[in-house]
Amino acid sequence: MTYCELAPNLKISQVLTGLWQIADMERDGKKLDPEKTAQAIKPYVAAGFTTFDMADHYGSAEIITGTFQKQHPDDPLQLLTKWVPKPGPVTRSEVREAVQLSLDRMQSESLDLLQFHAWNYADPVWLDSLFWLQELKKEGLIRQLGVTNFDAAHLRVAVASGIEIVSNQICYSLIDQRAHGAMAEVCQQYGVKILAFGTLAGGFLTEKWLGKPEPNVDEEHTWSQMKYKRFIDAAGGWEKFQTLLQALQQVAKKHQVPMATVASRFILDQPAVGGVILGARLGQSEHIQENLKIFKTPLDNEDHQKLQQAQQKLNPIPGGCGDEYRKPPFLTASGDLSHHLDAMPQPYEPVTYRGQQKVFSGTSWEDMAGYCRAVRNGDRISVSGTTATHGTKQIGGSDAAAQTHFVIDKIQGAIESLGGSLEDVVRTRIFVNDINNWEAVARAHGERFGNIQPANTLVDARVVGEGYLVEIEAEAWVSSDL
Repeated sequence: MTYCELAPNLKISQVLTGLWQIADMERDGKKLDPEKTAQAIKPYVAAGFTTFDMADHYGSAEIITGTFQKQHPDDPLQLLTKWVPKPGPVTRSEVREAVQLSLDRMQSESLDLLQFHAWNYADPVWLDSLFWLQELKKEGLIRQLGVTNFDAAHLRVAVASGIEIVSNQICYSLIDQRAHGAMAEVCQQYGVKILAFGTLAGGFLTEKWLGKPEPNVDEEHTWSQMKYKRFIDAAGGWEKFQTLLQALQQVAKKHQVPMATVASRFILDQPAVGGVILGARLGQSEHIQENLKIFKTPLDNEDHQKLQQAQQKLNPIPGGCGDEYRKPPFLTASGDLSHHLDAMPQPYEPVTYRGQQKVFSGTSWEDMAGYCRAVRNGDRISVSGTTATHGTKQIGGSDAAAQTHFVIDKIQGAIESLGGSLEDVVRTRIFVNDINNWEAVARAHGERFGNIQPANTLVDARVVGEGYLVEIEAEAWVSSDL
């Protein structure tokens, strides 16, 4: 058994036991018996698997682990949970209530790790939530903060803004390699560990599916199978997937271990990975002995090369980490967000004045200088010069790329609130305070506008305000004739 130190007061097993399948086991509406189900945790702890991952929406998972912890107060446990708020306005008191609910369900005075999910980066409430969670960390209600399903750009925004994040839980497997590039770089730069889920793709990366005909995955299958079959389709389909399974089998046969062992070990070997999360159906099935083999199966360069060559034949999963929950194609069990939310509120409330629609982002400068964040006149939306300001806070610290991403988020939020989208932008103008930052700013702009390609100007200029590295203004045209 090997461990990873996420923080001085939090050391976790590098194979975590995921409890998302509790929700699947309860999807008929019948709750599991906490006392009885908690007994199924004991064999994991006895084998050294002391770290369990859950969430506020994983059915009774928090209650079950809290029951076990109460029954076995001397057992060393690390209980990781998540808070996934509905999109839209959130208050400081609501953040506290959410944390207290998890504390009550887990019968604990402090959460070992609370991982936060954000639905819409264009709505800055996600940053408010993280700042308020950090306040609760200082109070002692939370030991450490993590995030889940964050992309590289917004992990950068958060940590550069002073949020003390120790981990990012994201999908990472032989099929899904989105975390391998920019995400790993940001994590290594800021000392954040990746906690990888989906490592076995809902059980598809096992002997069970090698050489088998393509299944017709429907509601009779588990939610995990429904979800990860969509990943297989996005990666190029069943035939290409079989090529990957064949390479996986060859490496597994060489080491005389199950294919799942190799699939997990491969991800655990990747840069910035602190652990892999393997699901368990408590009381129904367990893979404790198989999971122990992960620590006894080192892969050599030949093994990695064989698997990487098979990966290269797959299509890249589209978007960044976590985009399966934010934009099409929605690689979820249902193929949309219907299992997760009802609607996505706009970030800002438009006001109408003399036939024009306007939005305000709430910075003090808007009132002082007498301007709005954006105005829509007909089909044209004009966005004021925007800096990395949110309320009284400067976002992004001294990281020029982080400031740029947040500025573009604000621009996107303003345009969406006026009925447009980032894809409608036809011109951007960028002002950098230090010409030495031009490349980081330009690259961040390229990440967000690479497929849109508006007209653009970037100039060296003095930006008003101490510490601000970049200011951007934008124009969008939402005419249906385009």
